[in-house]
Amino acid sequence: MNWFLAKIVYRIVCGDGEHTAQFDEQLRLVQAADENEAFDKAKAIGEQEQEMFLNQQQKLVTWQFVNVCELYKISALIDGAELYSRIQETDNAGSYIELVNKKAAHIKAASTHKYLQLL
Repeated sequence: MNWFLAKIVYRIVCGDGEHTAQFDEQLRLVQAADENEAFDKAKAIGEQEQEMFLNQQQKLVTWQFVNVCELYKISALIDGAELYSRIQETDNAGSYIELVNKKAAHIKAASTHKYLQLL
């Protein structure tokens, strides 16, 4: 069996859908004998995990599976190996860097909190 990294894409529609289009791109590990089986498994995950729920404003939110748009075979698990890369373009570099730093601080704080709970 082989490991594959699959990108599964969902469209997020809130209410009547009259808003900026939103898509969730998820990277998932899939174990399969070959690329065809990995694609089919990733597609099945995407279809199974579609969902609908009411948000806080009681508007229907729908996560609609779009498709599996990328599939990469992972040949070896090597410490520090690059699994995925994406170029992000933005009009405001400072805001983007600030967001990245806030996310990093949140991860660090959550990790510290989990460590303290173990003590």
